[in-house]
Amino acid sequence: MTNDVEVLGGARLLIVDDDASNLASLTRIFEREGVEVISASNGDEALEILRRVRVGVCLTDLMMPKTNGLELMRAAQTVSPETVFILMTAFGTVEKAVEAMKEGAWDFVTKPFKRIQIVRAVRRALDRQELVRENEILRAQLEESHRGRAVIGNSLAMRRTLDLVSQVAPSSATVLLLGESGTGKELIARAIVRGSGRATGPQVAVNCAALPDSLLEAELFGHEKGAFTGASTMRKGRFEMADRGTLFLDEIGETSPQVQVKLLRALQEGEIERLGSSQPRSVDVRIVAATNKDLAAEVEAGRFREDLYYRLNVISITLPPLRDRKDDIPLLAQHFLRLYAEKNQKQFDGISDAAMDRLMAWSWPGNVRELENAIERAVVLSRGDSIDVDALPPQIHQGNTDLRTLSIPIGTSLADIENTVIRETLNATKGDKKMAAQLLGIAVRTIYRKT
Repeated sequence: MTNDVEVLGGARLLIVDDDASNLASLTRIFEREGVEVISASNGDEALEILRRVRVGVCLTDLMMPKTNGLELMRAAQTVSPETVFILMTAFGTVEKAVEAMKEGAWDFVTKPFKRIQIVRAVRRALDRQELVRENEILRAQLEESHRGRAVIGNSLAMRRTLDLVSQVAPSSATVLLLGESGTGKELIARAIVRGSGRATGPQVAVNCAALPDSLLEAELFGHEKGAFTGASTMRKGRFEMADRGTLFLDEIGETSPQVQVKLLRALQEGEIERLGSSQPRSVDVRIVAATNKDLAAEVEAGRFREDLYYRLNVISITLPPLRDRKDDIPLLAQHFLRLYAEKNQKQFDGISDAAMDRLMAWSWPGNVRELENAIERAVVLSRGDSIDVDALPPQIHQGNTDLRTLSIPIGTSLADIENTVIRETLNATKGDKKMAAQLLGIAVRTIYRKT
């Protein structure tokens, strides 16, 4: 039996059981809990419901004739990937339930189960789906406010990341974003800001790697008139500008020990001092920081203050590299294709299978930013109705998924090794210092200083 429902809606519960009395009993239990329930008496019927109705949680018996619960879950991953599954199983089929957990099931309950047990399991799953819906709202807000640079991804790695973002955003906690260059740390920072209670307050950002230490200190904390040569007027720093709002400190791992000391005081005491002044000024600022460095290793090496690290690392979110979320490549590629086709006033039917195969095979050392650049290049150079292999960057369309290697003799000094790696990377990027810095995981200013 199938309830007559609309296609759109919230996190509904679909109950599937070939035992009519058990199905009716479970339906009554959850309707009394205030949950919107849809019921089905077999796997085929349930799959048809999932094709046309948005379902948040599916509670299904494991052992059923024709399509069993595990087969239903596997099929649903294609037609309704957002639905989470809870399996009901007898004691003798627990191994099958464990197998289902490995394939992505949310939970399982063994028969005979108590009412409180199964209600708790379903409630946890429904709460999880509520977080998923909040993630969708965050992504929609970000798309609207920063069109063309949205947080896009439906892979398990990104769903977990966005689940954490939706939990963290409404709090006032300091957040540390970790991940390689090009993984989207700035976009996640924007999503956190827009989901917070400070969304209407000042939103200030500073790239700590883009400024020399002396200028960075003045930029962050401000200065009084005459504090240094050229300081002809008083100027507020980014901390004061962000008062009662959020300050995004990008590339925090590039800061000097001197700046780190002042950052620690600002986070610890909520006070800053402008350069040239001894008067403390209170600031109410939420900090979101980001780095592509392993800060724990930097602390161990003595290059980053341990006390500042723990102040920043209240909640850390590690963004997965693109090579670990390859399921998102087609979605991202199509998004960038639409974006740059519109910008260049061109029309495309899509991306050829051969070109998509090459995109999927590439290792993406530059992550999402590299993929975006590759698609923009392909849009500009393509003459046909679709993006084909020959429009992709040479290193991608030639099918070489391995980066170039260097042979360095044992005994070469570290300074010479560093210079060689930078020089050869610049050769590979045809002199593009920004891309070379991204590939090496260092600041652009380091490239300029070393060349």
